Amino acid sequence: MPEQARDPREYFGGRVAEVWLEIGFGGGEHLAWQAQTHPDTGIIGAEPYVAGMAKLLAKIASLSPSGGEDKGEGGNLRLYTEDARDVIGALPDASLSRVFILFPDPWPKTRHHKRRFIQTQMLDSLARVMKSGAELRFATDDAGYLVWALERLSAHPSFVWAAQSAADWRARPSDWPQTRYEAKALQAGRPCTYLRFVRT
Repeated sequence: MPEQARDPREYFGGRVAEVWLEIGFGGGEHLAWQAQTHPDTGIIGAEPYVAGMAKLLAKIASLSPSGGEDKGEGGNLRLYTEDARDVIGALPDASLSRVFILFPDPWPKTRHHKRRFIQTQMLDSLARVMKSGAELRFATDDAGYLVWALERLSAHPSFVWAAQSAADWRARPSDWPQTRYEAKALQAGRPCTYLRFVRT
């Protein structure tokens, strides 16, 4: 369990200017890319599935012969192998600059909708730990989950949709690398949607 109310920058020895969180990073393609591209940003990845964690660790090891020591690749990554809710609950107010929720399990059956990560109560928790102006990025290939997420995010007083045109949610931004799951969805003919909401 993360230490309660500890400034997350301390997890990185105070060497980072800001901290981001990726919830359920899957194979870790996006997480590894962001860590490489933003070496001055500390990134916390939460993933409870062992296979996903193993894929990311293998990726880090392949990037750095030293195995991702603090001065090498992966030095700005911290990983949590349990529920991301633990991390969110332990963070102090206004401590994150960006949050990623990319292709989460849609739990398509109606009786399972309560298991979806995007819930009003979770958005309350995210609003607490996100700084003013921080960005929440959400992606899905499931039309039902898209409607569900848009309804809750648009109704939440702490978030505003950053889209200015249809291209803003139909096309993935250049600083948002493709994940393995996204590639499979597109290959199967399922369109993907990319949402960016700003913490007001």
